[in-house]
Amino acid sequence: MRRVLRGLVVLIMVAAGSAIALPAQAAPDPPGETEPTQGACGFAPLADQTYSTWVGLPPDPRHTPDRGTIRVTLRTEHGDVRLELDRSLAPCTVQSFLFLLHQKYFDQTSCHRLTAYHTPPAALSVLQCGDPLGTGWGDPGYSFADELDSARALEPWPGAPDRRNYPRGTLAMANAGPDTNGSQFFLVYRDSRLRPDYTVFGRVTGQGLEVLDKIAAGGIDPGTEGTPEDGAPALGVTIKRAKLGR
Repeated sequence: MRRVLRGLVVLIMVAAGSAIALPAQAAPDPPGETEPTQGACGFAPLADQTYSTWVGLPPDPRHTPDRGTIRVTLRTEHGDVRLELDRSLAPCTVQSFLFLLHQKYFDQTSCHRLTAYHTPPAALSVLQCGDPLGTGWGDPGYSFADELDSARALEPWPGAPDRRNYPRGTLAMANAGPDTNGSQFFLVYRDSRLRPDYTVFGRVTGQGLEVLDKIAAGGIDPGTEGTPEDGAPALGVTIKRAKLGR
């Protein structure tokens, strides 16, 4: 399955109604016969590594930390997007994200898709990032299970009790179906109407929302294969560096 389906095509269907990053050190050998990790998160190597940028599997202790928040900054050419990861919402998701961050997995990667579905009943306004290929195909060579209590706890969308309001500022995982989380994530710049199928693991803070607004205001690049509502952002977005703290 083309990795572009990791979230956005699925998200769009719901909303309508129904430069590879170099790791911090030499990459481990491809997984081969590597087994899933044995801790609570069960990070599992993908059988098909065709579009993977493999940096190994995250640590998976018997008890994954499930308390506290971690500040992260995504430095872009349009300004810093500051995030607050919340372990209590999705401990395994945060564990994976921090592992990839420490591997410099997100550095020099592009945010490859912007959606702008603003006409009711559709409501999908997100910037999607985290693909080391910058094409929508890329993944870290492993997957892990959804942590959907965080999504189910969101407020129902008015008039659509089976949908949730992913509010402005939400940080959530994109996916290509149940339990297919990898490295791609999305940032919500305007309240979005979705099924509770996408793990929420933090939020955008401070002036990061203003940066998202600037990117969204630039619109979608008409030269891509997208549509006026879905495609590459016209203002190219590169995560120059992802780092802990401010």
